Parts: sequence; C-alpha cells; structure tokens
Amino acid sequence: MPDTNRVVFVVDDEAVIAQTLAVILNRAGFQATAFDHPEKAIAACTELAPDLLISDVMMPGMTGVELAIHFRETQPECKVLLFSGQAATSDLLGKAREQGYDFDLLSKPVHPADLLAKLRA
Repeated sequence: MPDTNRVVFVVDDEAVIAQTLAVILNRAGFQATAFDHPEKAIAACTELAPDLLISDVMMPGMTGVELAIHFRETQPECKVLLFSGQAATSDLLGKAREQGYDFDLLSKPVHPADLLAKLRA
C-alpha cells in the first residue's frame, strides 16, 4: 500500500513528540494525525479508521499497551507500533503477551529514519 493512503495515529502524552512524529510522517507521505491523549485517538476512530497506531507506552490514565489492546479489539486491521523510554515497559508488554497480544516496540528517542524504515518494512 502506498504511504499516502496509510492513515497513522500518533499518540504521546507529550504533545510536542506526537506532533513532531506526525510532521515527519506527513512529510514522508503518510496521513498522520497527532493525539496527546489516548481517549482522543479512540474518539477519532469514529471518523477515520487508522491503518497504523504508533503510541508511547507510559502515559497517564491509559497506557499505550491498553490503547493498543483496545485498537486490536476494535480496529483489527490496524497495525500497532509502540515506543518507550521507560524500563517498566517490559512488565506491561509481558502482561499483554499473557493475554495473547504481542506488539513491536521501539526505544525512545526514535530516530526518524529508523521509524520510517520500520513502517515501510
């Protein structure tokens, strides 16, 4: 699928990170939208279903793993890529694996070239 048709939701509680990643992805030809709250990304699914969710893991209220599980259940065609700079992430991913969910993880900070290579792989 050409990148220009790929809708990407980028979620990070640090708005500048979400917005920066969305700009990088848009410049690379994706249709990326930034969200600073997981609930906003969930609400946006009623308007537009994403092909890919990119989310930080450690966020207040709802973790990226919880968000990823929600997307897997409600948007089964949506791919998921998580990123984190926190050591506690492995515990959350382990719990998700116990529930039958396995997600790709990139370490923060994510270099734009590494992110784009992962998305195009």
